[in-house]
Amino acid sequence: MKGFLRNLGWPAVCGLLFALLIIQQFPQWLGLPENSAYQMAPALTLPTTKGVVSYSDAVNKAAPAVANIFTTKQVSRSNDNNSLFDNPTLRDYSNTLPQPSRRQSSLGSAVILRDDGYLLTNNHVVAEADEILVALRDGREALAELIGTDPETDLAVLKIDLPDLPAATIGPADQQKTGDVVMAIGNPFGLGQTVTMGIISATGRNQLGLNTYEDFIQTDAAINQGNSGGALIDAHGQLIGINTAIFSQSGGSQGIGFAIPAALALNVMEQIIERGRVIRGWLGVEVQPLTNDLAESFGLIQAEGIVVSGLYRNGPAWTAGLRPGDVILKIDGVAIVHGRHAMNQVARAKPGSKVELGVLRSGEAMTFTAEVGVRPTFGA
Repeated sequence: MKGFLRNLGWPAVCGLLFALLIIQQFPQWLGLPENSAYQMAPALTLPTTKGVVSYSDAVNKAAPAVANIFTTKQVSRSNDNNSLFDNPTLRDYSNTLPQPSRRQSSLGSAVILRDDGYLLTNNHVVAEADEILVALRDGREALAELIGTDPETDLAVLKIDLPDLPAATIGPADQQKTGDVVMAIGNPFGLGQTVTMGIISATGRNQLGLNTYEDFIQTDAAINQGNSGGALIDAHGQLIGINTAIFSQSGGSQGIGFAIPAALALNVMEQIIERGRVIRGWLGVEVQPLTNDLAESFGLIQAEGIVVSGLYRNGPAWTAGLRPGDVILKIDGVAIVHGRHAMNQVARAKPGSKVELGVLRSGEAMTFTAEVGVRPTFGA
C-alpha cells in the first residue's frame, strides 16, 4: 500500500503544479477574470510587404518641380584682403584709379508652383543678383526674370519661359502635425538635387528674429547651404513648405531647420504676381511684451496682452483713440498671447476693414474700433 502511494505521489504533485500554471497564465480557460497590471493592446495584424518601405513615389511626384538656382553678381574687390589698395603707396590714389571687381556666384533652390513658369524661392537666395539661372531636374536650363520680392517673409517670385513645366502639388493647409514624416528637396552645396528625410518637430515657430512675419514649420530633415528655397514635402509628395533657414552653431545641419508654410508662401506669391508687392493690414502701433511685473502693475492676473509703447501720428490706432500705455488684450475677440501673433492677425486683415480692440487703460476695460490701413513697405 505504501509503495502504491509512493508511486502515485509524483504524478499527483506534477499535475497540481501544471494546474496552478494554467490558472495563472490562462485564467480565462477556467472562466476566471484575467488579472494583469498592464493595459495590453490588442494584437496587431501587420500588413505583409515585400522589400523595404520607401518614399520614392512621393519623391518622384515632387522632385521634378524643384529646381536648382545659380546666381551671379558683380562685387567690388576694394575691401578684399589682397586688394592693391592695401599698399600704402597706392592708397592715396584709390579715389582716382578704377575699382577692381569680380563675379560672385551663389546657389540655392526654387519650387515651380505654376506650369506657366512661376517659381518661388527665398529672397536671400536672389538678393542683388545680376543673373539668375534655373536648372531643372530634366536637364533644361533657363535664365529667370525676378518678378518681385517680399523681404518681410524672405520670399521671391521668379519667372522662366519653358514649355511643359511640372508644377508642385500644394498640400492641405493647417493639417500638418508634429511627428508627420517630411522630406526636404534641394541643392545642398551644389551637389545637385538631394532628398533628406525627417519629421515635423514643431509648427507655428516664431520670435526667431529671422523675418518680420514668422510662422515656421520646424523639421529635423537635414537642410544645408543651397537648400534655401527648396521644397518641404509630406509623405504623399505634396508641398507643405519652402525651406528657409537652419539653427546651427557650426554652419552645418544640426537637425533644426525651418520652412515657410506653403499656404503663406502661396499667398505672398499671388499678391506679388497680381500687385507687384504684398499688401498687409496695419494699425500703426509700436508695442512691447506684457511682462509679469507689468501685468501685476496693471492689476492683471496673467501676462497676456501687449503694451502700446508708441503710435504713428494719424495712423489707424491713433485715429481710433489709442494712447501709449494702453494694454491691448484682444483683437476681434481673440485674446493676444504675444505681439507676434497680434502682428500676424492684423497683417491678414483686409485694408479698409474694421477691427475691434479690447483695451485696458488705467485699470478700466475699454473697446475701440480701428480701420485697418495698408502697411508701409519697410526695408524692401
